[in-house]
Amino acid sequence: MVEEFSKIGRDLFLSGAVSSHGGNMSVRLGDRILITRRGSMLGHLTEGDLIETGLEADDSEVALASTEIVVHRAIYAGTNALAIVHAHPVHTIARSLVEDEIVPIESEASYLLHKVPVHATPLTAGSAEVAEVVSEGLREYKCVVLRGHGPFATGTVLEEAYQWVSVLEAACRVLYLRDTLGLPVKEYREMGGEYRKW
Repeated sequence: MVEEFSKIGRDLFLSGAVSSHGGNMSVRLGDRILITRRGSMLGHLTEGDLIETGLEADDSEVALASTEIVVHRAIYAGTNALAIVHAHPVHTIARSLVEDEIVPIESEASYLLHKVPVHATPLTAGSAEVAEVVSEGLREYKCVVLRGHGPFATGTVLEEAYQWVSVLEAACRVLYLRDTLGLPVKEYREMGGEYRKW
């Protein structure tokens, strides 16, 4: 399990999806959660950076867990997720500042994500409101974005959740390049105009 956390954490950092001490990940283990340590460096995770704590109740280890522990618990309680990745990819965050939903225009993300909702809360990290909004959104979507903070994604394993974050960031880079070109997009997808409704 340490190897899996380390591999995905390193990929998140090298891809620019997190800063040196940003982001967090967790895996559900029955009635327990294995979550990254508060302030850990995802690009250099060791066994000591993984905190095991209760799925529903605090214990002595919870003080060391990521500040987003309340959000991770709510997601596990409200979905069938077995793994969660939360990151801070810059193109996705920038897009979240101007859109209420992110609708990819390139093929891979259109197929895999269709669209990703953007939610806003006054407190953007580790609050009960974030937990409620994000967990509710993830009942319907693989990935949701908290405005100005970044995406939360679920999967059966960390790699799957990372895939949704990675695909979304690539889609936001394409949207950014489309915007800078300043030219109309030629629709190429069958029923592409319907993607925003999904």
